[in-house]
Amino acid sequence: MDPRETILERPMGRLQIAAVGVCIALNALDGFDVLSISFASPGIASEWGIERDALGIVLSMELIGMAVGSILLGNVADRIGRRPMILGCLVVMAAGMALAATAQNVVILSVYRLLTGLGIGGMLAAINAMTAEFSNRRRRALAVAIMASGYPIGAVIGGSIASMLLASFDWRSVFVFGALVTASFIPIVWFLLPESIEFLIHKRPANALATVNRTMARMGHPPVDRLPDPEPRSTKASMARLFAPGLARLTVLVSVAYFLHIMTFYFVLKWIPKIVVDMGFAPSAAGGVLVWANVGGATGALLFGLLTQRVALQPLIIAFMLMSAVMVTIFGHVGADLGQLALVTGIAGFFTNAVIVGLYALFAQSFPTELRAGGTGFAVGTGRGGSVVGPIVAGFLFTANYGLPTVAMIMALGSLFAAVAIFALRTPRPQPAGS
Repeated sequence: MDPRETILERPMGRLQIAAVGVCIALNALDGFDVLSISFASPGIASEWGIERDALGIVLSMELIGMAVGSILLGNVADRIGRRPMILGCLVVMAAGMALAATAQNVVILSVYRLLTGLGIGGMLAAINAMTAEFSNRRRRALAVAIMASGYPIGAVIGGSIASMLLASFDWRSVFVFGALVTASFIPIVWFLLPESIEFLIHKRPANALATVNRTMARMGHPPVDRLPDPEPRSTKASMARLFAPGLARLTVLVSVAYFLHIMTFYFVLKWIPKIVVDMGFAPSAAGGVLVWANVGGATGALLFGLLTQRVALQPLIIAFMLMSAVMVTIFGHVGADLGQLALVTGIAGFFTNAVIVGLYALFAQSFPTELRAGGTGFAVGTGRGGSVVGPIVAGFLFTANYGLPTVAMIMALGSLFAAVAIFALRTPRPQPAGS
């Protein structure tokens, strides 16, 4: 039997569950690494005396790196493998976090955050593909959704630790902690995360059959005598194939939807600490509100994953996008009440992050094996432009003396227009077995 069909049809073994678990943990690591600058931003602004518009640019630098890393390194992961890409990205991320703790000015800090973002972007594309390829058919959408839920879980756990660190140390301690945790994942990936069977069969490196059988044995599945016949290979580059007939509409619409929604998502995540501090609360209290946003995000991600077992993915994404727009608008009208801020941001995080989970599941479901990391990387990378634009636009709106209600309403439009893009997307045809 084709080993890809075995993986798709049989119950998931311990190695498959462990591989998905490692990917969840890696995404949790990404969640903390991305938001570390948000936890540190009040201290940075106070120490260096920078204005909101300049702070918005600093907040967006790793997001620029993520965009570039997702587009470029996603295609590299389709060429060299998911596992080596993940290991390389961990090295880059650990170095970037450690260097950020040594920064003495805005320019140097921005460069180090850009470096960290490159690693995070490549990681996101690789772990999305890896999770899909270690899951069976029945649980694939759920596994990808739970993997994506790791992002807010990491922000919650890491944010709670960051709040405690900030109560005793300065903002640099957040980056030191992030560097140590990131480096600790290198041996975990080395020993627990083999290369995916789908990638090995598609690329056929040296000793592919022996490697496939070793991994199948670790999964508890029977070995195979020979690899399936190779698939016809396109002479087109991966990037060009994303815009070939049959895929171009999907690529454009999911990228546009991700771009628009991520503007709304990162407005909430990047500006909450500064907004709360400006209301007169301590930085540690502001970090606590951001943690509640991510508690809501983690809850929304897990619930969304369960709903994918019962409800079609596309209408589910649209419904959550509309609720995201509503809750972000409401956030702008909450006054200086810490309890109400925590409640509303938690609900806003519930819907905004659930949409991210849904889009990742849509990427994994829609792109074929040979383009899965590259397609995900392109959609995430181009869409990450929204994560760059969102905080910067909000910063300039605040600097132009627009109030929080107006800024929140404008930024909520991203989720609304993203729902229109997903509505325009035809339901993707199921991929053939082994894809």
